Amino acid sequence: MSNLLPSLWGNDDNPFTSLQKEMDRMFQDFGRKLPAAGAPVTSFPAIDVHDTDTGLELTAELPGIAEKDIDVSVSDRTLTIKGEKTAAKTVDEKDRYVSERSYGSFRRVLTLPFEPDAAKVEAHMDNGVLTVVLPRPAETTEKTKKIEVKRKG
Repeated sequence: MSNLLPSLWGNDDNPFTSLQKEMDRMFQDFGRKLPAAGAPVTSFPAIDVHDTDTGLELTAELPGIAEKDIDVSVSDRTLTIKGEKTAAKTVDEKDRYVSERSYGSFRRVLTLPFEPDAAKVEAHMDNGVLTVVLPRPAETTEKTKKIEVKRKG
């Protein structure tokens, strides 16, 4: 029977080891919408967050997604980026040879280290990169007071 399932059982002495590896791989890929399964990025969109003098600046790669298809919102200390990438045209499956591009909806939720002033949050797109500027509220921009530690006695 082991000859019937060579890719699943492999050449390991214990067939359950290979089965466990395949099950682990399957669950790692389960539920991914964008990017395509097997891509190295674990969350979409890929982001960078930089601390600036005035707050945080977040950049997210959203190639091929129009500004009208992106929704950015801030609630308390939570930033949500969601949207949808739609196919430019419909291709009949019988005419398709290769399809590596991904389409569908996405949602990325981040917990921020402070509650930004929502009225001052800005977002813009440039060449497929979303930039979100999150200014710190006035009370958190004050300098930290250094407390001198003295010897007791």
